Amino acid sequence: MAESLIEIEVAYAAVERQTLLALAVAPDTSLRAAVLASGISAQFPELDLANCPLGIFGKVVVDADTRVVRSGDRIEIYRPLLVDPKEVRRLRAAKAAQAKQQGV
Repeated sequence: MAESLIEIEVAYAAVERQTLLALAVAPDTSLRAAVLASGISAQFPELDLANCPLGIFGKVVVDADTRVVRSGDRIEIYRPLLVDPKEVRRLRAAKAAQAKQQGV
């Protein structure tokens, strides 16, 4: 008897465009294997799919190489942060403090 496939989605949001791909995979497919099989690398060749962080519905999955997909999963590919959010907040607070000192 043939193994039935499950439906999942693979999502990636680059700065200039977003992609959501639907595909069917075997139930024992890992998140990383599903992303590699999605063909998304043809649209975004700059992605290092073998090492980039992955998540499901906004939650990072630490073990993407071993975590098996479930029917209906939306696997998200995360791009690296360009700026550390803590640094941005620190700079914004320093700028606000300086403006307050100057009476602006």
